[in-house]
Amino acid sequence: VRLVESGGGLVQPGGSLRLSCAASGFTFSRWDMRWYRQVPGKERELVAGIDSAGGSTNYADSMKGRFTISRDNAKNMVYLQMNSLKPDDTAVYYCNAAYTRGQNEYSYWGHGTQVTVSS
Repeated sequence: VRLVESGGGLVQPGGSLRLSCAASGFTFSRWDMRWYRQVPGKERELVAGIDSAGGSTNYADSMKGRFTISRDNAKNMVYLQMNSLKPDDTAVYYCNAAYTRGQNEYSYWGHGTQVTVSS
């Protein structure tokens, strides 16, 4: 199983970035996908999630209206479009795959991509 994030980098406040996550080694279309982020010294926080079919999305309050999560099940890809970026958005962004069967939840993580918002 592999989740490989890309698209991070340095961007000025107010700018945009599009993160991508390439998935392999599992049946991607059956798994919910999420983006998390983490700042050193703080807990990892949920940024956005999308269900397996791509029909339902959810966002952390501070990202609503600025970030958009999407997926392409034909390409085994999930994306995070980030607009109107703020310095507080600086973090390592992680791709996560989640699958629930009964009372058990299964989860895979990528290694993360750094996003730095600074002038």
